[in-house]
Amino acid sequence: MWQRRAFLRAAGAGFAAALLPHRAEALERAELVFASSIQKREGGFAAALVNEAGSVISTIELPDRGHDITFSPTTGQGVVFARQPGTFAVIFDPTGASQPQTLTSIAGRHFFGHGAFSPDGKLLYATENDFDNARGVIGIYDVAGGYKRIGEFDTFGTGPHEMLLLPDGETFVVANGGIETHPDYGRTELNLDTMDPSIAFIDRRSGGLIGQMRLDGGLHQLSIRHMAFDHQGRVWFGCQFRGPSADRPQLVGYATRDGEIRLIELPETTLGSLRNYIGSVAASADGGLIGVSSPEGNTILAIDPDTATVVASLGLENGCGIAPDSTGLLASSGEGALNGLAGSPAPLTTFELNFDNHLRLLKAV
Repeated sequence: MWQRRAFLRAAGAGFAAALLPHRAEALERAELVFASSIQKREGGFAAALVNEAGSVISTIELPDRGHDITFSPTTGQGVVFARQPGTFAVIFDPTGASQPQTLTSIAGRHFFGHGAFSPDGKLLYATENDFDNARGVIGIYDVAGGYKRIGEFDTFGTGPHEMLLLPDGETFVVANGGIETHPDYGRTELNLDTMDPSIAFIDRRSGGLIGQMRLDGGLHQLSIRHMAFDHQGRVWFGCQFRGPSADRPQLVGYATRDGEIRLIELPETTLGSLRNYIGSVAASADGGLIGVSSPEGNTILAIDPDTATVVASLGLENGCGIAPDSTGLLASSGEGALNGLAGSPAPLTTFELNFDNHLRLLKAV
């Protein structure tokens, strides 16, 4: 984890010296450093580095609303992806050693808000929409070449959202949401009757399909969106239901590379509080807890993956972002709040900004 001392070593004395006094103090008081896209209350959008104590360390301006942030495992460089159907990604150095760079999607593609680096940090991968063909792709970018786009491969589905790299460093798992969109229609969902969500395991080097799983039982309107790994290496996922609003299907499950996929059985009252919408999924530092959020239902849950039961819950208005801290989980909200749960000591704190959908813990490199 990127504790304050590791962050300062990476940043050098000049970074802290260049901060405004109140932000330098925030860095001094930080135990951990987190990142999130934000909406500024005075207007505009940015990405922010914050501490768990309720203070902003630094911000990076964005041209429009951002979604998720991924970090290079070798350099610590970050990339903020635009919210779907955005066409920009902003590359930045959290330590301020270089100026941010804006990456624009190629013609006929837009970003879906998520991406990942290769283990050696030489390539960036991003989930994208080939919107004229209703086809999900993973764009490939050469980091040393100034993030030049050098190719793409299929996600074997429509509407890919989050992608994760398995611990083997060779396999991607992609959540194909199954929903067709086109920028000519904004965020309108064009194929709700024929949705086809899936989880696909894809070879990082060849782009070949290793395996693909779908939920059965008439659940084709259950869009699979976000994922995290537990301590057994299983892929936990959260869904957003696009069927009749009166229905209450289960929304959280897990999949394995050997072909198992299932939804867990949340109690009826708990399921009702999620309002058919999971906005983010994250694991604790040891993988022994899975956090899921519902900004629609103002609810954050911590699930024991071994028993598939809820072990902690938190009511948080418009709460969506989740990240691990040293001992539990930290949740962020679109109302500017941070709050710990499931063993986290972080108290409820409020910022003068609104967090967007995802919260990420920076890690030392």
